[in-house]
This record gives sequence, structure tokens and C-alpha cells, in this order.
Amino acid sequence: MTTRSSEYTLGERICKARDASSLSTAQLARRLGIKTSTLQSWESDRSEPRSNKLVLLAGVLNVSPTWLLVGRGTPPFAEEPASADLDSMKVALDRIQKQAQALADEIAGLQERLDG
Repeated sequence: MTTRSSEYTLGERICKARDASSLSTAQLARRLGIKTSTLQSWESDRSEPRSNKLVLLAGVLNVSPTWLLVGRGTPPFAEEPASADLDSMKVALDRIQKQAQALADEIAGLQERLDG
């Protein structure tokens, strides 16, 4: 089940948008000219940004203030993995399966030598 953006809290949307922008809390706080602890309070829903900081935050995170406030509009992250992500996951899965098969073959060979 996927959770819609409107079902997240303001803090969760800030955190998800920050993650989608590949920014740490310290990096984002620096860009906003605030303390890291202030941003952490916003992300944990202990406090909310003032309107001027909300607009600045939305701009830095490349989302609309409306999306941050109520979750309406386009989220900064894909609800489903992008096609390129799926392709790279398939390649990685194939590689891991081959490694697992090679290990299983090696284990079977060692077991035969012990039993034999």
C-alpha cells in the first residue's frame, strides 16, 4: 500500500523532500540560514516554519509551499521506482542470484568431499 503525500505530516513531507534533494539536515539548515535543531524540530513536528521560511524551504527543495503544507501537488519523490531504478535493481538481483548459485555449488562440492 502506498501512502499519499496528503497523509504525511508537514514534518514528514519536509524530511522526504530533503531526502529527495539529497541534502543532510545540516546542509539544508545552512541553506535556509537556520540552526540544524530548528530544522529537526520542523521534521519531527515539534514546531512549524514561519511563512517566509516555508516559502524559502519550498524553493530550496523544489516543491510548492502547498505541497509542503497539505500534500497537494506533485511530490518531490516518485511514488513508484523509476524505470532506470528498476533496471539497475534487476541487474543487481541477477548478479546476486549468480553469486548465490556459485556459493551453493561450492557448498555442495565441499559437502560431497566431506561425505565421500
